[in-house]
Amino acid sequence: MTTQRALLLIADIGGYTRFLKTHAINLAHAHDMVTQLLEALIDGAGSPLKLAKLEGDAAFFYAPLTEDARVDVAPVVSAIREAFERRKEELNIDRSCTCEGCTQVEQLTLKFVVHQGEVALQRVKGNLELGGVDVIVVHRMLKNAVPIREYVLMTETLARQLAPELRERAETLQEELDGLGRYTLRYVAMDALGAPPPLSLQPSSLRRAVAWTRMTWRSLPYMLKLKQPCTGFRNFDARGESVAGVLQP
Repeated sequence: MTTQRALLLIADIGGYTRFLKTHAINLAHAHDMVTQLLEALIDGAGSPLKLAKLEGDAAFFYAPLTEDARVDVAPVVSAIREAFERRKEELNIDRSCTCEGCTQVEQLTLKFVVHQGEVALQRVKGNLELGGVDVIVVHRMLKNAVPIREYVLMTETLARQLAPELRERAETLQEELDGLGRYTLRYVAMDALGAPPPLSLQPSSLRRAVAWTRMTWRSLPYMLKLKQPCTGFRNFDARGESVAGVLQP
């Protein structure tokens, strides 16, 4: 086991309403929509971020840091957000299904929690596992009192490294992180980072057919009940209600 200073970032997808939970096809298609968006987050992250783990409807990333490294999280977050918004628009343009799992893609949102600290790196059956108090901190930050849906929430050290104009727009939040004590956090509305460039993509019958075939194939194991859709998803609506209880008999 080795110890490494690292940037820790969780990109968390939310926004589905409870209505879609009543039908199996909605859940299967919602699972596929979120899976495709998670793939976009991974593609958008790029270097130096590395995927630590997929956690339901969230992606947990880390990036090794030197002791004196300064990190501006704004361009890192902006790149991931741009990939997310681009894929979300593609899914909407290519949509041919009218189920709730597909039509509510436009409502899906993205939030980030970011922290830096010491992590313990350990290989378990070939998989890299991250541990330590700072890993717990960044996960505890997901449960917070930020009053907006799309934001970047960060610890004070990272907020001080933002560009001056963005640092001035950061709001302060005092949070009691479960089992860890009181932390001073700062958040910035996603809109403050600027709008992603528009997507120059026109609707196409061929694209829709390909997208529908791909989604149907990927959703088949869930429709046949070989797998359970949306396992571990936390954010099926703006209030953060979990789908876990809904999937039980």
